Amino acid sequence: MGRLSGKVAIITGAAGGMGLADAQLFAKEGAKVVATDVQFELLQQGVDAINANGGDAVAVKLDVSSPEGWKQVVDLTLEKYGKIDILVNNAGIHIAKTILEADVDDWNKVMAINTTGVFLGMKSVIPEMQKNGKGSIVNISSIAAIVGGENADGNGAAYSASKGAVRSLTKHAAQSFAKDNIRVNSIHPGPIKTPIMGEFAKIAGDIYKNAVPLPPHAGDPEDIAYGVLYLASDESKFVTGEELVIDGGAITK
Repeated sequence: MGRLSGKVAIITGAAGGMGLADAQLFAKEGAKVVATDVQFELLQQGVDAINANGGDAVAVKLDVSSPEGWKQVVDLTLEKYGKIDILVNNAGIHIAKTILEADVDDWNKVMAINTTGVFLGMKSVIPEMQKNGKGSIVNISSIAAIVGGENADGNGAAYSASKGAVRSLTKHAAQSFAKDNIRVNSIHPGPIKTPIMGEFAKIAGDIYKNAVPLPPHAGDPEDIAYGVLYLASDESKFVTGEELVIDGGAITK
């Protein structure tokens, strides 16, 4: 028996990085996974590999800022698997521009994916969880929602604001839906070697050596995935509205 046996999970931003690591681990632990992303061809490759290894996953193209897209994902999930137990709001983008450098289009683009996408995901899925009588939602925020500085937000003003909004929205949802036995928690990664870093991922450990005290100074996507797994599973049945920081000790400095 896996830690998620019998569970059905929707994971956004699953074409690579943390989202793909979540999908792989969830499938390994027995979940049926609906993996979503706008990069459909790359997403399908990841899902094909999961299924080839004995998992049960399906790839669905999704722009998380689209209400219509979310409806399609929920409908497909219910048609294929009959329920929704878990939602992981992982999809996100980053634009490295400060307040003075960013324009309104930059701001709106980041907020649409990082914050509105989380809002729409919860709005779309919670009614189905209410029907089930329980559910677990894990929202991926950032240490940028807790502390400031380049090492936290990569000089992204909109990114910092969007992740702070996810932190607050998580607490709002946790309070609002605890009565329905729906748990809502956030995870706050520090530097993680993902595609969002681009070429810098290869040398991330060196870049963050002075900012992150715990070697290797930059984490792997799997480090986040195991935290997501805990919050998604029934092992955390008495945990809601909490912030799980996985950052190698960055915010202790």
